[in-house]
Amino acid sequence: MSKKSDNKKKFEFPHTYVIIFALIVFAVLLTWIVPSGQFPRIKDPTSGKITIVADQFAFIKNTPVSFLDIPFKIVAALNKSSSIIFLVLIVGGTFNVIIKTGMFQALTSKVTKIFAHKEEMLIPAFTTIFAIACMSMGVNTFIGFAPVAIILARSMGYDAIVGISMVALGGAIGFSTGSFNPFTTGVAQALAGLPMFSGVGYRIFCLVVFLIVTNIYIIMYAKKIKKNPELSVVYDLEQLENNPNNRNDVMPEIEKKHYLVLAIVVVLFGVLIYGGSAWHWKLNQSAGLFIWMAILTGLAYGFSPSIIAKEFVAGAKGLVFGALIIGIARTISIILDDGKILDTSVYYLGNLLASLPQVLQSIGMFLLQLFINGLVTSGSGQAAVTMPIMLPVADMIGMTRQTAVLAFNFGDGFSNYVLPTSSALMGFLAIANVSYENWMKYMGKLFLIWIVTGSILIIIANRIGYGPF
Repeated sequence: MSKKSDNKKKFEFPHTYVIIFALIVFAVLLTWIVPSGQFPRIKDPTSGKITIVADQFAFIKNTPVSFLDIPFKIVAALNKSSSIIFLVLIVGGTFNVIIKTGMFQALTSKVTKIFAHKEEMLIPAFTTIFAIACMSMGVNTFIGFAPVAIILARSMGYDAIVGISMVALGGAIGFSTGSFNPFTTGVAQALAGLPMFSGVGYRIFCLVVFLIVTNIYIIMYAKKIKKNPELSVVYDLEQLENNPNNRNDVMPEIEKKHYLVLAIVVVLFGVLIYGGSAWHWKLNQSAGLFIWMAILTGLAYGFSPSIIAKEFVAGAKGLVFGALIIGIARTISIILDDGKILDTSVYYLGNLLASLPQVLQSIGMFLLQLFINGLVTSGSGQAAVTMPIMLPVADMIGMTRQTAVLAFNFGDGFSNYVLPTSSALMGFLAIANVSYENWMKYMGKLFLIWIVTGSILIIIANRIGYGPF
């Protein structure tokens, strides 16, 4: 009996590519099952935005996607995701050049001494900074900060997951609560006829609540793995990073050329932030700036052009696995769009929401937006598709339009940190060399906490008549 049980194969979690491919196959299957449909689109003369006519949904001729076309759809998705794929590879190459200068190692040695016996202060400090930064812009802008945060986290005795969390989850809270985001809150409120960024006080309150909850979760995990590193969900990765063959145990002393390298990094990150907010830079401009960062920091330290090129290639090479995931995962949304079932899905989900008991409708709207975000990955696109449907539903069930916008904000934002189709999430994981399955071992519980917290905040908003209307 024991021999049989010993011979039984233990369940192995499928490879990340296998999981995503299974989701792609399921998406193709849906295009054969779900009837195609569409809402008419019109251009709003005031805002210039394309919106749908919510009460004129019509079924159209089915356009199912062939299973034989899956490889071609994957290639198309890789092409459409090229900007963020190249950003990830370039950031990986750039930071490998910077790390080889020893600047970060020397700097983190000093930071470790400053935060000795009060390391937990570093976590809320970082999450708050990035939450504030992402109140008006997407988290993608700050993917390049992840390597810095990971180095700092490891210097404190934590792991890569804590490093990612300090940047990505802080940014997630700022983006998902939508205090001043023109691309999500702004579009949704325009469609709802609400004053731009009205109701900001309650959204900032929600930001503070989510920050507290999230920091408690991260700090508890950080303390646990510092006490017992084997409990880290990326223990194997941390063992590899701590391998004497892969790192120097002796931290270098800061030299004058380290300060020059640091100055270049700080200035160019400042340009990156300003470019994203004032000049509306996209990913291509950000990637180009990181190429300059690699060249300038390498030369400032005294590297020859050949050494810079060699270290850049080595850094980029290590991120190919994660970079490809970003493009492959986008295949799902391309298939659903080509199959013309996105509008049908939204139409059915809207009708389902209207049929729920009144006490569950506000939570239902939040959860439906969570689900729809897996289909429509663009925040402004999701607002344009869903709000014309959700707003009449809100009017019908006695929910304020401001509450419907808040439900959209939460649903559009928070699920980006569990969905394999999220370019932001996969970008962070690729740079950190963390697998999606390991991330979900850590993030699964926090996501459930986010859902409960968000549901409570949505119920409160509905109860207090969160407005102005």
